[in-house]
Amino acid sequence: MIRPTIAITMGDPAGIGPEIIMKALAHAEVQALCRPLVVGDAGRLRQAGEIVGSRVPVDALTEVGEADFDTGAVQCIDLKVVPADLPFGQVSPVGGEAAYQFIAKAVELVQAGEAGGICTAPLSKEALHAAGHKFPGHTEMLAHLTGTPEVSMMLVSPKLRVIHVTTHIGLIDAIAKIEPGLVERVIARGHAVLVKAGIANPKIGVCAINPHAGESGLFGHGEEAEKITPAVEACRARGWDVRGPLPADTLFFLAGRGDYDMVVAMYHDQGHGPIKVLGLEAGVNITVGLPVIRTSVDHGTAFDIAGKGVADERSLMEALRQAVDLAPKAAPAST
Repeated sequence: MIRPTIAITMGDPAGIGPEIIMKALAHAEVQALCRPLVVGDAGRLRQAGEIVGSRVPVDALTEVGEADFDTGAVQCIDLKVVPADLPFGQVSPVGGEAAYQFIAKAVELVQAGEAGGICTAPLSKEALHAAGHKFPGHTEMLAHLTGTPEVSMMLVSPKLRVIHVTTHIGLIDAIAKIEPGLVERVIARGHAVLVKAGIANPKIGVCAINPHAGESGLFGHGEEAEKITPAVEACRARGWDVRGPLPADTLFFLAGRGDYDMVVAMYHDQGHGPIKVLGLEAGVNITVGLPVIRTSVDHGTAFDIAGKGVADERSLMEALRQAVDLAPKAAPAST
């Protein structure tokens, strides 16, 4: 099997991204799985390697064609945008600008056929905004860079898959934004990913907004009947096994034991909470609906431990596995 080239963006250079990358790429199983190509700053990776005690060298590249994935060295498209004295653990416009540049370059590589997917280390929204890039996060930035009008966030753990109807907006705004067309499109995007992953007829559970799914009008103002039920009925009319709106607490319990292949969450914390209770080290974030494959760790920059060498690389390793599963199986155009 041809190992796909996965562009790994370094994230905010003041966060734990450089450290978890150096830790993850020291694992032989990762090198056997894919051709990992870091888009970042070679100097920062070398600093991180010293911090985590890695003996893996870093090759600084200017283009993909220079990469040699059989040497065991970390292959890095070096954008040279991180000052050597940038402190770990601090929010700065410099870090935000660097994180943006890494993403923009990775998108360019995938669109040119030089990589088969993108796997992102965490960035800081505060730093991103300080640098003048007013995006709520990776998902929205990638949608902008690829000209994609609408995407969805899916979180995946060994026991649970959750796709979100709304993400980085306030709860009141989320409820206002939810409408049948949006819910149906999100279900359809999730259904397509599961079918591509080999689940021929996935069973999908759709969360209600209110406690007890509104309890026939006892809670809320009829949001379930107005905003969710029409979408579920439309999906069922396509022949899909979609059920809901269901009480979220019950649905996540049932999905966790295997009764559902995917849960559709209505808002950010409704979906993120159950996934993160299962463990950050196993969670993966997948952006669904982009013309490029993108997976990510399911944790933040962890500025409080950045530069200390203690960050856990397992979520990044799992994100790389997911990227490989979803990436085109043909060799990139440059090889």
